[in-house]
Amino acid sequence: MKIQELIGTLLAGSTRLGTFTLSEMLRLTQSKSMNGIAVSRFNDREFDLAILEGEPEGAILIEEKGTLYGDKAVMLLTGTEKFDLYEVKQDLVEAVVMGCRILEKGHIRKSGMDMIPEIGRKSDGLGVLSVAVQRNGEPQNGVRVSIRKEGQMITNDITTDNGTVDFKLLYGKYDCVVQDRAMMISTFHIIFDIAHSRITLEI
Repeated sequence: MKIQELIGTLLAGSTRLGTFTLSEMLRLTQSKSMNGIAVSRFNDREFDLAILEGEPEGAILIEEKGTLYGDKAVMLLTGTEKFDLYEVKQDLVEAVVMGCRILEKGHIRKSGMDMIPEIGRKSDGLGVLSVAVQRNGEPQNGVRVSIRKEGQMITNDITTDNGTVDFKLLYGKYDCVVQDRAMMISTFHIIFDIAHSRITLEI
């Protein structure tokens, strides 16, 4: 049985606890050390998160282009998804996790939970970073650009027709991760401040 079919079978026999944002769900599951599966469906995209003793341990992204598991799936979470949370027995969740384990737990925090309190610190500076993605000098549209700090995902978005994307960020050093349509990933180390608010990345 495919892991997606297993999840479908588990959810059919489980109790739905409600609909939550990613940060709300993490707080709830951690506070109660819950075991369960959370599902977010939007357009043709589905995220499944497997929760063991309150912590997200497995992830699956199902979309038209294919299916991603574990860290690759988590990297594409935006933090704006709404999840239906289902309570599922621990041994059944463990069976799901075996096929989609998250190794870098910091990725799941990229919803901004760790960054939001810092935005009010005016001494750090806050601005808009504009990123242009090119290949052989040609703008690349439909490319996912993610911003990380100290291994944690802060935000991500997809480039527009002119190959650019904007992020509202605190000034500082970041890793900029670019994933093209062929799912190839490139990482760039960047400095964002008032003098470096527009950068061009060649992939």
